[in-house]
Amino acid sequence: MKQQLQITINGELRQVLVEPYYSLLDTLRDELHLTGTKKGCDEGDCGACTVLLNGKPVCSCLVLAHAAHDCEVTTIEGVANGQELHPVQQAFVEHGGLQCGYCTPGIILSTVGFLESGEEPTEENIKHALGGNLCRCTGYSKIIESVMVAVKATGQGTE
Repeated sequence: MKQQLQITINGELRQVLVEPYYSLLDTLRDELHLTGTKKGCDEGDCGACTVLLNGKPVCSCLVLAHAAHDCEVTTIEGVANGQELHPVQQAFVEHGGLQCGYCTPGIILSTVGFLESGEEPTEENIKHALGGNLCRCTGYSKIIESVMVAVKATGQGTE
């Protein structure tokens, strides 16, 4: 039997009825029609479904929707500021950090979460932060380059 779920998504308080076994991923895509979050492996291995849950990157396929009750979720639809891309998105566009684009929303959310964590943005730390995101199209060098550009654009790089 469906139960009421209250969740803030991309800054907007939403209420939706979902089955107790629905994942956050399925709720976002099927119930709330936020299809930017991609369904890849559905087992937490690929990172395509990464969203920010209370500011932390999580694989939304592994989170029950009701575990996010009264929480804040940011999806790829909530990263840009209107028509202005987030610096991470802009860096990926300008520096070739994306190809087919299927993994890109998850990688961007992982990057945003990493940058907001305050952890030192070294290349090694970036690689670690993105370790749960798989891309079948790139060799990752353009992704890392794009993240390094975003680090500078957000003023989070070391002097």
